[in-house]
Amino acid sequence: MSSGWELIALVLALAYLLLAAHQRQWCWLAAAISCSIYAVIFWQARLYMESVLQVIYIAMAGYGWWQWHQANISEEQPELRFSWRWHLLQWAWLVPLAVSIALSLQHFTDADAVWLDTFTTVFSLLATWLIAQKAFETWWYWLVIDSVYVYLYWSKGFVATALLFVLYVVLVVYAMYRWKSDQQAELVTNH
Repeated sequence: MSSGWELIALVLALAYLLLAAHQRQWCWLAAAISCSIYAVIFWQARLYMESVLQVIYIAMAGYGWWQWHQANISEEQPELRFSWRWHLLQWAWLVPLAVSIALSLQHFTDADAVWLDTFTTVFSLLATWLIAQKAFETWWYWLVIDSVYVYLYWSKGFVATALLFVLYVVLVVYAMYRWKSDQQAELVTNH
């Protein structure tokens, strides 16, 4: 059975994704509060990289809030802004980084699910940075990452959170549709 705190974090995490799908700046506040709760929960479950990820997400939520507000991006529509080459370059340093972290965790800590925990963490940071940039590619990353998270959280007994990530996979597809629809509507309006 999930704890009350996990359920609160779940509701706020769901609010984050729905608000992000609609490109609303308040998504970042919901994310920061949800991540604060999850950081504690995951630390207690010895998912250390997930816990660290939540702390970084809190900082990224501040950055996302500032980025969306500062640049007034909420009026602009997402577009593919990064080439395949750019993504391959990111993978060229992120994969070795993740391997190094996973090996260190495996050797020096009692961390559980080290490889999944580390790779989802590292690539979640990239995807979060992309969403702060309002880059459409973020949704492709989240589709894969959230699918892996379903297994990871289910296997650790976080049933409510695993079910949240099942819903996230569906909502990622919805967000992709929403962002593309908004972009097309903007093109029609500007022409």
